[in-house]
Amino acid sequence: MKRVILRIVMAVALIGTATPAFAQFNLKKAIGGATKAVQAFTLTDAQMAAYVKESVDWMDKNNPVLPEDDPYTQRLRKLTEGITDADGIPLNFKVYNVIDVNAFACPDGSVRVFSSLMDIMDDDELMGVIGHEIGHVLKHHSKNAFKNELLTGALKDAIASTGGKAAALTESQLGSLGQSLLNAKYSQKQEKEADDCGYDFLVSKGHNPWGIVKSFEKLQSLEGDAAQQSYIQKMFSSHPDTKKRIEAMTKRCQADGYTRP
Repeated sequence: MKRVILRIVMAVALIGTATPAFAQFNLKKAIGGATKAVQAFTLTDAQMAAYVKESVDWMDKNNPVLPEDDPYTQRLRKLTEGITDADGIPLNFKVYNVIDVNAFACPDGSVRVFSSLMDIMDDDELMGVIGHEIGHVLKHHSKNAFKNELLTGALKDAIASTGGKAAALTESQLGSLGQSLLNAKYSQKQEKEADDCGYDFLVSKGHNPWGIVKSFEKLQSLEGDAAQQSYIQKMFSSHPDTKKRIEAMTKRCQADGYTRP
């Protein structure tokens, strides 16, 4: 049975599954001992990379990563064959066996696709989602959102007190940072940039960019389904409506002469 992670509060109410690990965090307690004297600090790229790595490692350790011989993983490997980097950022792909419909890409190039998203999308649609998420990485949206969480979020005092050493963070703090990677909020401008950048990325890797259009259409068809709202809300809440994004990507595909699969 698939486990539940991250944005699962709604799913818990709907299907009565076990309380997710993130819901058990007591952030106040976790950072209660941190000094409040440090008001501001800076982070080097190396420190940022360390925080991201520890956060991703924590998520992979605490969530059901499907093995290499699993059909979901084999499908993802086949789809992403030859896609090893994004503008020099090394990419790695894994499948989380969970009931939430979601996917995300981290600043270090870690891409995590949820099995339930794979259940509802064909190969072209799935690559459209992956391209969009990698677009956020290429435009440094995910990096900036993560850095903002470190500098201004609830963990800022605890992190500042460690002198930027990620290893000093507690399990709860690492889990909270992992949640921030998945739940990153992007502006309307950033979403449009990710659409366009994802389009270019798919083309550069030999994939048909119609996959982005098809993924938007699939998500649009699910907008009335409360059980599938997690990724839909992340993609479209407070952003250009789905119809306009479909129209914009359709025009690009047609102008560039791509045939819809």
